[in-house]
Amino acid sequence: MFKNKCFRISLILSLVFLSCGFALLHYGLVEYGIAFFVLLPVVVGFSIGALPSKGWSVFGLCVTLVCMVTGMIMLGLEGAVCGFMVLGILLPLLFLGSVIGHLVMQLGEGKGTTDLKILVAPFLLFLFAAPIENVLTESPEVVEAKTEIILPYTPDEVFDAIKSVDTLDVPRSFLMQIGLPVPHKCILEKEEVGAQRTCYFDGGQIKEEVTAYEKGKVLQMIVTDYQLTGRKWLGFKDAIYLFEELPGNKTKLTRITTYTSELKPRLYWQPLEEMGIQQEHDYVFRNLQKDLANTYSR
Repeated sequence: MFKNKCFRISLILSLVFLSCGFALLHYGLVEYGIAFFVLLPVVVGFSIGALPSKGWSVFGLCVTLVCMVTGMIMLGLEGAVCGFMVLGILLPLLFLGSVIGHLVMQLGEGKGTTDLKILVAPFLLFLFAAPIENVLTESPEVVEAKTEIILPYTPDEVFDAIKSVDTLDVPRSFLMQIGLPVPHKCILEKEEVGAQRTCYFDGGQIKEEVTAYEKGKVLQMIVTDYQLTGRKWLGFKDAIYLFEELPGNKTKLTRITTYTSELKPRLYWQPLEEMGIQQEHDYVFRNLQKDLANTYSR
């Protein structure tokens, strides 16, 4: 396969373009925004689509993508879930770019080209647009993810079971099985405002400071530090539990996570972020149900 010129050019161009993009991202010269997630894949796809042999060109691009995503996961730069989510936006845009590149070549002599000057030129558009986006980017907005559950226990019983959890060990969701951080335990040092609560995950930990503590009513924490695999783009703000008493000794428990995200376009990323957070909420709730059932035998 390395004897095929289109394969070699595709492999080298896609590797160089994407590596440069990730390097610029790593050093803060490019945002997690439109230039990186939209313009860059379109540019890469354009250059691949402009090559004469479409089959070998696409194969070279696929080899690059597999190697880069696998490498990032193995090196701990990103989790497997993040890698798959990135592919979800990259692949359609790479395809779009390749179609544009092919059509542009058809408008000429109807053939592809291996002229590096033509193939590299679109990448300059990305290098030009990325700094402009850096300047125009505003502070990330605060996003709220909320999950509710009704439990056949009193607010005080639910409060006591959730404030500090020794072990979370219920079945994991699919996303957790492929890399979404899994919480193992949450330890509250004191039952008062200002106390520290630490939640331990298989990929690190989140440290919180209690800002509101009313038994059976509210447990609110502000996140003071977090160390999880990847997630340089995510900023956790608050973790809140609200307890509402219902008739029949029942409780509506509401879990709210507020966070900021640098990822754009928000139309694509926000639903995925909320899905991941809500799956972690659900994991905690299912463990809570188990603990309550074991403690109160009902």
